[in-house]
Amino acid sequence: MLYILSRLGMAIGVIWGSITLVFFIVNVLPGDVATLLAGDDVPTETETIHQLREELGLDRPLLVQYMDYIAGLFQGDLGTSYANSEPVLDRLLDNLGPTLALTLSSMFVAVILGLILGILSAVYQNKLLDGIIRVLSLIGVSTPNFWIGILLIWIFSVQLHLLPSIGNGSFEQLILPSIGLGITGAGVITRLIRNSILEASNEPFIRSLRGKGIGQRAILLKHILRHALIPAVTMLGMIFGEMLAGSVVTETVFSRQGLGRLIVDAIDQKDIPIIQGSILFTAVFYVCINMLVDISYRFIDPRIRLNEK
Repeated sequence: MLYILSRLGMAIGVIWGSITLVFFIVNVLPGDVATLLAGDDVPTETETIHQLREELGLDRPLLVQYMDYIAGLFQGDLGTSYANSEPVLDRLLDNLGPTLALTLSSMFVAVILGLILGILSAVYQNKLLDGIIRVLSLIGVSTPNFWIGILLIWIFSVQLHLLPSIGNGSFEQLILPSIGLGITGAGVITRLIRNSILEASNEPFIRSLRGKGIGQRAILLKHILRHALIPAVTMLGMIFGEMLAGSVVTETVFSRQGLGRLIVDAIDQKDIPIIQGSILFTAVFYVCINMLVDISYRFIDPRIRLNEK
């Protein structure tokens, strides 16, 4: 219980730090929001500009704006969009579903593909299949998401006409973006699983199991793989965060509406409340996933619980 409470305290600190950092960064960037909203036809420093600044609260000291923003968060108020005067929370919830669907499906692709390739690469160590898988995982880790997405569109949409390349709303429209975003994570998991299996295979308890005559398949599935999952599970939180960040590019490439596209549009319009709310949502999900990962691998490896006592 103490472990969970300490992780919860750290999570709150990370979220608060993210909110604070983003607030001050976006508010000190060059450019006047009121001038942008008023349009090019309205000269700067006119009565209209001053009135807009007063309505948006931009004429107050930055520290006062920050305190009001934090107070609003405790009341569930994330502010109002500068662009269309809609509540930020409503805009975020409208776009959260597609981004979560993309991120979770990409995680599924990364985990399944990474596990299969990692196990095959370890089982056939230093053979042709191992070499091919290691090269593919290196390519997956090194290749930018947008290039993978463009390549998938060209192959499966333009050339083969098998899958749609843009939009969201159907399962078919989710396949290519999920693969494009999940390949990088699959490359990371493949390398981790391979190295962890090879390392665990040389542990004394594994040699003892072999000496007792237990079959290699049973040893791999019941003992080695469980031991090898610990570093992979630990990395899942980081991979999830990278996929949330990568969704910005992926949603742009595949013309999908979601938090990524919402952030891009908000940056173009200098819609500060939307930017802050999107970062808040991303930070909360990232921290929550990492908390679940921290807690889960304590159950995967009982030695971690014993060391804490």
